[in-house]
Amino acid sequence: MFEDRSGLLADNPPFRGYGTAVTVGPDGPRLFVAGFGNANRVLRWRDGTVVDAACGVLADEGRHAIGVAAADLDADGREEVYVHNVAAFGGTSAEADLLLDPTDEGTWRDLFADPVNRGRENYHVGRSVAAIDRLGTGRYGIFVTGYGAPARFYEVGDDGGITDLADAVGLDVVTGGRSVAAGPILSDRTDVFVGAERGANLLLRNVGGTFVDVAREYGVDDDEENARGATLVAPDAAPTLDIVCGNWNGSNRLFTRDGDGPFEDVAPPPLARPARVRTIVAADFDNDGRQELFVNCLGTPNRLLEYDGGWTQTGIGDALEAEGMGTGAAVADIDGDGTLELLVVHGEAQAQPLSLFAAPNDGDWLRVRPLTSDGAPARGARVDLTTEEGRQSRLIDAGSGYLCQMEPVAHFGLGTATPREMTVRWPDGCQRTVTDLDARTTVRCPHPTG
Repeated sequence: MFEDRSGLLADNPPFRGYGTAVTVGPDGPRLFVAGFGNANRVLRWRDGTVVDAACGVLADEGRHAIGVAAADLDADGREEVYVHNVAAFGGTSAEADLLLDPTDEGTWRDLFADPVNRGRENYHVGRSVAAIDRLGTGRYGIFVTGYGAPARFYEVGDDGGITDLADAVGLDVVTGGRSVAAGPILSDRTDVFVGAERGANLLLRNVGGTFVDVAREYGVDDDEENARGATLVAPDAAPTLDIVCGNWNGSNRLFTRDGDGPFEDVAPPPLARPARVRTIVAADFDNDGRQELFVNCLGTPNRLLEYDGGWTQTGIGDALEAEGMGTGAAVADIDGDGTLELLVVHGEAQAQPLSLFAAPNDGDWLRVRPLTSDGAPARGARVDLTTEEGRQSRLIDAGSGYLCQMEPVAHFGLGTATPREMTVRWPDGCQRTVTDLDARTTVRCPHPTG
């Protein structure tokens, strides 16, 4: 399936990194790669190569970044980037997090460094980060998992003040939080699945903007496993989302349900088979109209599964990386050609160069960019597409995998099918349907009130 495109990386020395998040700038997608003791990297496409555009506070050389996510916290139509720095295994860290805000001049500043936010920095150790629009307003908060310390949930006020509301909204959970997957799992709003180590997973249901753990009630607590990667999928465009949860050297899970009942693990053997799983990425890499699951592992071969009424293992090609020390992975159409690229980050056990892969194909495609009322990416929105050959569904990623966040675009492979109708549902329940669709285009879809 995959071909190695790492030669497109203009500068690719051995690197110790962890998570990566994809945001969209005026010049296309930007992939923020968390450097662990190395400078962070910000990758973008320029003149036929992928270059590192990080400098100053973006690079932040010397700290230990691990989890990262982007979202519009201040309702200005541009995404901020939250960087979780971890200089300890659990509890508290000597290194504070960053909340990076883009300025009108094209530079970035750390909102935690503003005078109004002195003393509000986060020193609690966690792992993954996700964006949550808890009220459906298009103004996001940032959830940071805790590891031996309470999780954090930060919102930004009109004065630029950052407030931790975790205890007020039921997100101050204490667990070995490893991964986060956020979206309309149980409700029409943004719910949160937390994959945990050394304890039970959490399933936090959104009840009017506050959260209640219902993991045991819905059968996803799975307290005998140690979770790593997690993602949400609806491969048959089913009304309810499935939860794919990778476990560290344990049986991986595919939690699915019918109607309002509990989840059931129906992972087929090729997915369930234990491995040293890190991040799990769901995408249609070959544009054939069916999703694949890329299972990134540390020190063992990566795995690729394809969906055709069920998940089966398929050839992975150059992305096997049998000796790759994978720590994170993210997907984006970096060069704007309609085929997705897969970036894999390494470095926990030893420094290794980044890897970039793609699956060359001639299939048609359609890309959809739902926006908030302020014009920012609508993370947590669901997009359903009908073609002459069936239905597909994608979720605009709010935070998934392990430490990582995917591009805020719904990418649909079409093969040779013709797109007929597309419906976007935002986290506030609003919907918009578009019927005038052409293959090989990107549809910008504003919020109905925007």
